[in-house]
This record gives sequence, C-alpha cells and structure tokens, in this order.
Amino acid sequence: MAKSKTGSAGRFGARYGRVARRRVAEIEEDTNADHTCPECGEDRVSRQGTGIWECGYCGYKYTGGSYRPETPAGRTVRRSVRAALGDDEE
Repeated sequence: MAKSKTGSAGRFGARYGRVARRRVAEIEEDTNADHTCPECGEDRVSRQGTGIWECGYCGYKYTGGSYRPETPAGRTVRRSVRAALGDDEE
C-alpha cells in the first residue's frame, strides 16, 4: 500500500472530494504557520477570530485576512499609500 499524505484534512476521510480537502489543508497550514508581528518583529502572531490577529509577545492586535495576517490586496494598498505619501513629501 502507498503511504497517503492526508494532513489536517484527513479527518474528512473520503468525503467532500479531493480538491475541497486539499484547499482546507492548505488554508489550515497557512493559518497555523508562524507569522511575524509588524510591530515587534517576533514570530508569535496567532489568529484570534475571523480577520483578527494578535502577537503573543507584545500584545499588538490588528486586522488582516481571514486566514492570513496580510493579504495580497492589503500589500498592494500599502504599497500604493506609501508611494502616494512619498510623492507628496518631495
């Protein structure tokens, strides 16, 4: 028998389909990974609720994505704001 790699979605067994189980496993892996605090730089950020993230080291609480503390759209907005503020100062 081949060894199967089920990960966290193995609890679903044969239900819900391969793609859905894979998506759940990827989301849970990303959510539970180490995340860096934007305030103190420690890798102690954890998810408190939907879109709420808190650093276990300094207590800094902020909003982000549902499953990630920073989303690609958030990065784009931050970059645009920095560019706009940088142009005003010159």
